Amino acid sequence: MANPFHASVSTTGNTNYHLCLSNFPLSQSSAAYFAKPPTSAVKFLRPFRSTSNSAVTTTAIEIDRATSSTTPSKSLPFRVGHGFDLHRLEPGYPLIIGGISIPHDRGCEAHSDGDVLLHCVVDAILGALGLPDIGQIFPDSDPKWKGAPSSVFIKEAVRLMHEAGYELGNLDATLILQQPKVSPYKEAIKANLSELLGADPCVVNLKAKTHEKVDSLGENRSVAAHTVVLLMKK
Repeated sequence: MANPFHASVSTTGNTNYHLCLSNFPLSQSSAAYFAKPPTSAVKFLRPFRSTSNSAVTTTAIEIDRATSSTTPSKSLPFRVGHGFDLHRLEPGYPLIIGGISIPHDRGCEAHSDGDVLLHCVVDAILGALGLPDIGQIFPDSDPKWKGAPSSVFIKEAVRLMHEAGYELGNLDATLILQQPKVSPYKEAIKANLSELLGADPCVVNLKAKTHEKVDSLGENRSVAAHTVVLLMKK
């Protein structure tokens, strides 16, 4: 049986088009970026409407919540999001993973503190909510985020999650790095991540893999992370 919620995407020139189905529930946050669903079962392709985030003018580290808040118009019982991040490893930088500083001869080169795991988790939550990615909400072109702790980003993602009426069902994350070994720090990382999320540690899972000495990850030139989150309606 064909999936009644399937939507296809095609491009013509510089315009993106999205096939919308009337029974495919979209939140207001999604509607800010996609054409409003038509009332009939299937309508013709409609153009993508893009918006730009307004610049944050305050000097303190705070979020322009007017551009990032979300209130779903049609509540789903659950939402799933996936996040991915990768950073180069370079000498002279601290290696911070999940808010925990790990001794190593190099760290993540990034505009903020380069916490690959927290960045990944933020993107997973934002994705589940149908919001822009971390680079749009916290652009690296803004000097305000230079060296900023990634806990700022994840706390904002959690605020948006609760604002939308959801809570964390569970989280599964995978770190990919050749060196150093993460196992001695896994429990500390998991505990800190759970605290930042306001979640019971039993719903937060963390795995670590090497890359079998293949490409930049396996050659200890980069570190990456994948995260999948399940958000449940409160």
